[in-house]
Amino acid sequence: MAQAETMNQAIKATTIKTGKYLTFTLDEEEYGIGILKVKEIIGMMPITSVPRTPAFVKGVINLRGKVIPVMDLRVKFDMEAISYTDRTCIIVVEIDSEEGTVLIGIVVDAVSEVLNIQEEEIEKTPAFGTKLNTDYILGMAKTGGRVKILLNIDKVLSTEELTGIEKTIQ
Repeated sequence: MAQAETMNQAIKATTIKTGKYLTFTLDEEEYGIGILKVKEIIGMMPITSVPRTPAFVKGVINLRGKVIPVMDLRVKFDMEAISYTDRTCIIVVEIDSEEGTVLIGIVVDAVSEVLNIQEEEIEKTPAFGTKLNTDYILGMAKTGGRVKILLNIDKVLSTEELTGIEKTIQ
């Protein structure tokens, strides 16, 4: 009995999502990324397009001498593409891949705030049917009368997509 309880506590410890999240908007919906994954937030800057990359990959930027791929999260999530505004920005995130960690910029409509979200404010991802992959969603945070979709940024890109992006910048 004690062993089963210890195992349950270990499983629960790996699934606790309490913590600070950087929240941002896409198409008037609010999303959050664990703050530990965020390396920096920068304003829009010139993006050099790279031929033969998926439509959601806008290209690469030179950030202090380092080439970083940039993807448009709107396009990745099959939302309508819009013109960038003065609120549009790039969030540079650290993604864990099979080869290690990779820095990728994600274009978002606007950054909102950093929120401290408690476990009791987070609900599991609803089941949308068996054919829909929602592994990239950590959960749904209920704060301030609204729902924020918490993203597992490591799972937004498939392994194949991430490998393809890594190859274009090498």
